[in-house]
Amino acid sequence: MTAPRFQTTLAGSLPKPSWLADPRTLWPAWRQEGAALAEAKADATLLWLKLQEDAGIDIVTDGEQSRQHFVHGFLEQVEGVDFGRKVKMGIRNNRYDAMVPTVTSDLRLRGRVHQTEARLLRAHTGHKIKFTLPGPMTLIDTLADGFYGDRVKMAFAFARLLNEEARGLEADGVDVIQFDEPAFNVYMDEAVKWGIDALHVAIEGLRCKTAVHICYGYGIEANIRWKQGLGEEWRQYEQVFPALAASRIDQVSLECANSRVPMRLMELLAGKDVLVGVIDVATDTVETPEAVAATIAEARRYVPAERLFPCTNCGMAPMDRTIALAKLHALAAGARLACAPA
Repeated sequence: MTAPRFQTTLAGSLPKPSWLADPRTLWPAWRQEGAALAEAKADATLLWLKLQEDAGIDIVTDGEQSRQHFVHGFLEQVEGVDFGRKVKMGIRNNRYDAMVPTVTSDLRLRGRVHQTEARLLRAHTGHKIKFTLPGPMTLIDTLADGFYGDRVKMAFAFARLLNEEARGLEADGVDVIQFDEPAFNVYMDEAVKWGIDALHVAIEGLRCKTAVHICYGYGIEANIRWKQGLGEEWRQYEQVFPALAASRIDQVSLECANSRVPMRLMELLAGKDVLVGVIDVATDTVETPEAVAATIAEARRYVPAERLFPCTNCGMAPMDRTIALAKLHALAAGARLACAPA
């Protein structure tokens, strides 16, 4: 008897082609400007859409090709955020320093943020599409506050803006809207205390699937060093998962492959779809389909097959393009292998 077919997806971002932006860089500089840049972004989006489909990915994304950074791509369309007043600030509990813009007044959207990308994606594929947005807690952790004087108040102001954009994305035909909250693995108490409530504001009124992505970060040196100091078991999820299980979020995307996260923690997400990270984005070693299938098989001990979606651990923006593509092929091949008769 054949097991149920797994629907594959990815956390969100993919490497930008070298003709669009600097390769293998987390904050890449654009290589075009004006109308040429808009055209290049669209071309890169369609390129990665085709490559995802060819690889066998079921629920595709825009690869965040139009965003220099997953947070700043949203912030660029927010009034009240001053990019001319950047300050150096420790983010993710001072894991690394970044030059961040400053909030200087009440926050408002200038208009739609990602309508162009979402409609382009919807017009060119029959696959389900997922669109990613930064979560409220991660947004405020990547900004200097020169106006609100209250982290929670600022987070809920962003949550309302995110809801405005999310409703637009749903109208554009997006099937899954995911909020990226790596900060949930850093500020666990706050995530439970008010972070999930902020997400509830962000998803208010949505009928499409909603997801939250919580990981241990991109495969960059600062994150790798941080993970080396987390001990033999990474149990951050243990504090947040029970609250998420009781939340109105439909899906939870998590890091699993080559991690020290105890897989049994997935049992804490009973009733939710689980996007299980079976592809490690912190190494250039390409997984074999057999390794991916083995991770899926282990996850099935704790997640019902119909709720398990094989995924990448995190975004792949800083990776080499060829390696990222090979990993997508491994993801899809491993998911197929996991469905094969014993």
